[in-house]
Amino acid sequence: MNAALTFAIRATLAFLHDVVVVGLAWLGAYLLRFNLEMPPRVFWDTALVALPGVVAVHAVVFWLLGLYRGLWRYASLPDLQRIVVAAGIAALATPALFTLIAFPSVIPRSVYLICPVLVIGAMGGSRLLYRAWKEGALLGVVRHPQAQPVLVLGAGDAAAGLVRELAQSRRWRVVGMLDDEAARIGNEIQGVKILGGLDRLGEAVRQLGVQRAIMAMPDATHLQRRRAMDLCVAAGLAVMTVPSYDDLVGGKVSVSALRNVELDDLLGRDPVQLDAAGLRGLIEGKCVLVTGAGGSIGAELCRQIVRYAPSRLVLVDLSEYALYAIEQEFSDHFPGVVVSPQIGDAKSEARMQDLFSRYRPELVFHAAAFKHVPLMEGGNAFQAVANNVLSTVVTARAAQAAGTAKYVLVSTDKAVNPTNVMGASKRLAELACQAVAAHGATQFVTVRFGNVLGSTGSVIPRFREQIARGGPVTVTHPDIQRYFMSIPEATQLVLQAALMGRGGEIYVLDMGEPVRIVDLARELIRLSGYSESDVRIEYTGLRPGEKLYEEPLADAEHTLPTPHPKLRVARAQPGAGIVRLEEVLHWIAEARDPGPEAVRERLRDWLPEYAPPEQPVRRSGSTP
Repeated sequence: MNAALTFAIRATLAFLHDVVVVGLAWLGAYLLRFNLEMPPRVFWDTALVALPGVVAVHAVVFWLLGLYRGLWRYASLPDLQRIVVAAGIAALATPALFTLIAFPSVIPRSVYLICPVLVIGAMGGSRLLYRAWKEGALLGVVRHPQAQPVLVLGAGDAAAGLVRELAQSRRWRVVGMLDDEAARIGNEIQGVKILGGLDRLGEAVRQLGVQRAIMAMPDATHLQRRRAMDLCVAAGLAVMTVPSYDDLVGGKVSVSALRNVELDDLLGRDPVQLDAAGLRGLIEGKCVLVTGAGGSIGAELCRQIVRYAPSRLVLVDLSEYALYAIEQEFSDHFPGVVVSPQIGDAKSEARMQDLFSRYRPELVFHAAAFKHVPLMEGGNAFQAVANNVLSTVVTARAAQAAGTAKYVLVSTDKAVNPTNVMGASKRLAELACQAVAAHGATQFVTVRFGNVLGSTGSVIPRFREQIARGGPVTVTHPDIQRYFMSIPEATQLVLQAALMGRGGEIYVLDMGEPVRIVDLARELIRLSGYSESDVRIEYTGLRPGEKLYEEPLADAEHTLPTPHPKLRVARAQPGAGIVRLEEVLHWIAEARDPGPEAVRERLRDWLPEYAPPEQPVRRSGSTP
């Protein structure tokens, strides 16, 4: 039997049920009118004569108002509202019909009032009972007793939605909830009791015998999530979590789309507050071009940009596979967005001029760069400078020629007092933007941020591979630390900086507190279900160009707060480095791939703040 026929049969049965209910309610109204005694013969005869008309009026109203489009097993408040409206309309239409046709007998006015109450009660009650039976909630019966018992941490809207959806699950059965809000403790949600605060987790585990918990706190701070995770680990529980708050609000997934707890759930920060109206005004209906669109940062930038309805999104990348992957993703998930994937080297003046003159982008994000510090420190040093500086100058000048309103350079915290070639090359790129900005109307904005969790080339994918092999997990130094944020947070703040910038600013993202890499490795080992006795950590020594600590701002720059709490602005010294841009470009064009020492010597000349450390001595060792 096909789905359409099945639905038609169910709708017909529901319709017949309601017709019978109306008939019984009409006769029941007479019984109530006469105190549950048999009405006098004249009134009972009137009731029977009027019955077909009453049923016909209700049947027409119910069908016209679409009471049979929904399924009873998912009956909810909107269904009850429709029943109330339909019964109310039918209650008014019935006496109007009898008046219009000059019905010969007298019908007690109280019957007209009692009947719709009975209709609403019977129709709503039958649907509620059916749903309770289907969900196994009738008489407290557990529908899937073989399902694994779980505790839910949190008792807000997300937790309530989770409990409701898991009531149908054959895999999970919620046996209790925990929440730190005192007013909720002792109450119930969907029949599940809120047992106490999160600090009662250990006690609840012993009493209920659960082995798994689900964090249903998508809007909690990272400190709250970390505390919940620590309590679960101490209690020996496996932990899952609901999707992020943004995904739930955006309707991308349902609350029951559970996943394992990830590192950025614990090391992430509070949600970014964006000026959505301002960003829509910046992007909506405009052509936006992103270089490096196939990379981790560029791709996420594109995903964030499409939320604000650009007229066209031009994806530029040198990697054929990366460009193909992001183009396919947009084709599958954003079919309504006009996307133009373009293979191109951002250093190629001819190619960039062609793309910019063809599409005339009004907003440009330059995310293409060589970013891996150790790789760019040795034999690739010249390529780092050539790529990062030249691509910035070429795309910046092409943007000016095309009349682009705003150009955003994605930079790095490693450009602050750089100690490595990659950081120095990005600092030169920042100065190049300032130099180009002096000769046109395009507004140039630079945004610096640190490491992002899970980005291409970050330590997280490598740590995961090492843990999967059974270790060891290699960390360069026990004291090395970095600033971290999630890729979505970083890209959202880049967009916010783009909105706020008026040209010439260097925005610095508030990266929060630095994280020791060894702590990050330990957290990842724990999330993978192991301990350090199972997977050891080994220290290998600092790599070329690497320093123990990253600085969020250069010493020679003055920082100012902005209206956004996670953005600060750094004002560079007027004219610093601008007059020597042509010298840098001439050297890039004429040099024949000089060695790394020659590159470093040039960088020292151009950037007084560049101070490469002595070559570190690599060493090995394990955690005690």
